[in-house]
Amino acid sequence: MRRPKAILIAGPTASGKSALALTLAERTGGVVINADSMQVYRDLRIITARPTPAEEGRVPHRLFGHIDAAATYSVGGWLADACDALAEAAALGRLPILVGGTGLYFKVLTGGLAAIPPIPAEIRERLRVRVGAEGASALHAELARRDPPSAARLGPGDRTRIVRALEVLEATGRSLAEWQRGSTPPILEPTACLKAFLAPERAELRRRIEARFDAMLAAGALEEVRALAARNLDPLMPAMKAHGVPWLIGHLRGEVGLEEAAAQAKADTRRYAKRQFTWFRNQLPDWTWVDPAAARLAIEKALSAGR
Repeated sequence: MRRPKAILIAGPTASGKSALALTLAERTGGVVINADSMQVYRDLRIITARPTPAEEGRVPHRLFGHIDAAATYSVGGWLADACDALAEAAALGRLPILVGGTGLYFKVLTGGLAAIPPIPAEIRERLRVRVGAEGASALHAELARRDPPSAARLGPGDRTRIVRALEVLEATGRSLAEWQRGSTPPILEPTACLKAFLAPERAELRRRIEARFDAMLAAGALEEVRALAARNLDPLMPAMKAHGVPWLIGHLRGEVGLEEAAAQAKADTRRYAKRQFTWFRNQLPDWTWVDPAAARLAIEKALSAGR
């Protein structure tokens, strides 16, 4: 293949994506661009395992910590920001290395985005209040009556996507599936990118998840979450649902001990990692799955072949 226009690195949480992206950026003169929906939030450096200030100082990093936790950041917002970051990389002659665990970001980057109009704030707020009061299953049942195809693709507990499907339906009178059929062109052609999904052995991934959460606590994650909790944000805001945040807030409120909060946060993270494996396998089947230990050499070999 010709030299790729970008390197895309994905994988489950704690699989070593960020370290790999940093190493590759140093060796290629590249720029690291964030493709993780939680690492965009300014308030959440430690609990989301964002690159440290020292790491950010080694190579250029873009789209990390640039959004306030009180803001709702959409896929469309990320795509627009990523487009700007890619244009900057091209102007500087740097190889863009996009890294993260949010599969939908990679999917819209290489497959296009449905041109859904902005959702009025009053509709979004009304549905947030309803899901908090009635529960996700009740809204899923409503979605099943009004938009059966969308409901069939979602589990009854997937509150974020259920609310999204309902707000699109209420705001536009059209289902989410209808909008998605008229998507915009991709920013990056899939065949022009080197795409690697890091796939650690499951026992090793479990060990990494647990060790990383312990390291987060040692690095000050509890104080970071304390500062976030003091802002009294809506608990349905995306930043408030980052892995570990709800459990640590529960600990700070005296509802659960720290040991139990940590154990439950680790369990949530393991379940999320399992969903990431499934999502990428089903939604982006053209990606190359690779053992993290072999990923750097495999990518560098592919880059050399494309020169």
